[in-house]
Amino acid sequence: MKPKILLPSLKEKKRYLAFELISDEKIAFEKVKQAIRMEMNQLIGNLGLAKAGLMFLDDWKDNKGILRINNKMVNETKAALTMIKEIDNQKAIVKSIGLSGILNKLRQKGGF
Repeated sequence: MKPKILLPSLKEKKRYLAFELISDEKIAFEKVKQAIRMEMNQLIGNLGLAKAGLMFLDDWKDNKGILRINNKMVNETKAALTMIKEIDNQKAIVKSIGLSGILNKLRQKGGF
């Protein structure tokens, strides 16, 4: 017996957000991921973080990265990124580069 396929209207709609980390020194990707998760958890809580469906992609180059989020939580995610002031005891600023529904288009835009 084959399982039924989920209708497209019931699937979670996703957006890809490219971000850039500005700091004096290079910071490990794991520390950046941890800081973003913690800030989102403080801003929107556990339930909001679960609704956002936050997922980090392995595109990390020159302090730039991509994360995948739910289309309804884009503004909250951008707000959480702007609230980050320090990562691993180093001053850092995280700014969003672009947003897209198509990953290849975003990779071209962000220079990945």
